[in-house]
Amino acid sequence: MESSCVRHNLIPGTSKLFLDYLYHFDRVSSFYAGHGWDAEQVVEAARAVQFPAERRRKLVAALREQNGDSAALATLAQPEAVAVVTGQQVGFLSGPAYTVFKALTAVKLAAHLTEQGIPAVPIFWLATEDHDLAEVDHAWMFNSEATPAKISIANTVVNGGPVGDVVLNEIPLADLKAALAGLPFAAEAIDAVKAAYQPGKTLGTAFRQLIESILRGLGLLYLDPLAPAIRELGAPLLRDVVERVPELLDGLHRRNAELEAAGYHTQVFVDKDSSLLFLLDQGRRTAIRWNGEKFQARDRTYSGQDLQALATQLSPNALLRPVMQDYLLPTASYVGGPAEIAYFAQGQVLYENLLGRMPVIYPRNGFTLLDARAAKLLDRHGLRVPDLFDYEEKVKSRLAAKLVPEDLSAKLTAAESTVSDALAWLQTDLSRFDPTLEAAVKKSSAKVQYQLAKLSKKTARETLRRDERASKDAAYLTNLIYPHRRLQERFYSILPFLAQHGLDLPQRLLGQVQLSCPDHMVRTV
Repeated sequence: MESSCVRHNLIPGTSKLFLDYLYHFDRVSSFYAGHGWDAEQVVEAARAVQFPAERRRKLVAALREQNGDSAALATLAQPEAVAVVTGQQVGFLSGPAYTVFKALTAVKLAAHLTEQGIPAVPIFWLATEDHDLAEVDHAWMFNSEATPAKISIANTVVNGGPVGDVVLNEIPLADLKAALAGLPFAAEAIDAVKAAYQPGKTLGTAFRQLIESILRGLGLLYLDPLAPAIRELGAPLLRDVVERVPELLDGLHRRNAELEAAGYHTQVFVDKDSSLLFLLDQGRRTAIRWNGEKFQARDRTYSGQDLQALATQLSPNALLRPVMQDYLLPTASYVGGPAEIAYFAQGQVLYENLLGRMPVIYPRNGFTLLDARAAKLLDRHGLRVPDLFDYEEKVKSRLAAKLVPEDLSAKLTAAESTVSDALAWLQTDLSRFDPTLEAAVKKSSAKVQYQLAKLSKKTARETLRRDERASKDAAYLTNLIYPHRRLQERFYSILPFLAQHGLDLPQRLLGQVQLSCPDHMVRTV
């Protein structure tokens, strides 16, 4: 694979907090436990993890129920073993491609720690508790011409409950086949989907099965927080949260003010009546509000003792979820994307108050994958990937300018005018010199003007042809690299890339994961 890198400050929409985390960590160091790009800090954090033996025993038993026995689980059972954790919402058809890139980064980082003498396993947290179905009920594909196509779940019921429990009905396999048309490994990719996504399965189960097949052989363990054994294991932390909601909220509000004072915007808005908790009840996930004295969920009021008794039915919000995760796991490092890393700047105060420790946050590797055609087009037009981070029409104009010189038409028009004037003067002078030459001059002048006009028409046709070529090339490059003005890894599922390059693509990409490069990577596959 040919490679290059793009600094994140060239990627539109990248937050200032994330850029400073990558390139100026000293500016944000007070908001984090350590710097993810410092390998020594990750190793030190791993050696400092102290995890209760009884909780580890229960965790291993709970994960055995979900994963079966494996070498990774045997490693995790060791008293000094640590986890490198990542996770993602259980989106339809694997969610965005970066889901796989996060997992590959976790696998590589766990292997690095193991090489340093610290037994480490990669664990994928299946975010089945989230309740925003509209965010995960679709996926984007592309075909051999890089034409984007949206595939959505048919006949799903939006009930406000955890998305992981949504039962699948009709699977749009015909739409998927059409969306991947012309890609050489489309049949194999569709077979993987068929095996995972079947009517009657839940969205969480299908997502896990597809991701597990895509990442086969990489030693990942998977954790579904909706599993009863996991809910029992996490209940003590949630009881503690219920008891300490006022002080936790005060800490978050102070942290928000500190972030704003440092020039960063608040990443997750925290309502004054937030409790950081949801209630899972009768298939719904309902926000719990805190009024200073009592808790309220929908039309019912709860005392603190009431909620503590329902601890196995409580669900953490976006800021509390990582803390819950790292209460359950002996986490040395969490692999996250730009938004998640920004969340941790707020969540640090929750870690300090509830756990007394926080893992080192490691930025996931990001990839833009080019095929041979895209690489050739970029080379032919003298473009770099950041040149595509714009509207398609502007990209087309840039390509057309390279294909057709802007002043060529003007020069041809000027040449026709100049030649016409010169021939007119010559005709007048030759007629005076010898009237018998007048007919010959007119005939020759007509021929010259005809040839110039013919050249102009040919140039116009070639200009149009090149403009069409520029349009086609711009559409291909933009749709592949920056579809709908978003990075491909945030827009497309991993499936079209598997359909284009083969189902072993993740295993090949693992060798491209870099543990010491903060930049976004461009790879020609």
